[in-house]
Amino acid sequence: MPLSVEARVTGHVQGVAYRHWTKSRADALGLKGWVRNDVSGAVIAHLEGEKKAVHQLVEEMWSGPGAASVRDVQTHRIPTVMPSMEFEIRR
Repeated sequence: MPLSVEARVTGHVQGVAYRHWTKSRADALGLKGWVRNDVSGAVIAHLEGEKKAVHQLVEEMWSGPGAASVRDVQTHRIPTVMPSMEFEIRR
């Protein structure tokens, strides 16, 4: 069953390769969507794919790459809008 969520990750998550780590994990899990830095200092990700894979990445986002220090991961469901796109890093 497909699921689409937007995740907002806060803490020390910019400048520590968090976006590249997210793309790598999303690619490995077969997810589509994007990830970008937010002006607030958070990282925002749009995740689409099988429910189990989306939940797995959201759980992993609490740790992130080694240099990250995650304070919170907030998610909410969103409409599926990118059924054919690959996962990308946005500026």
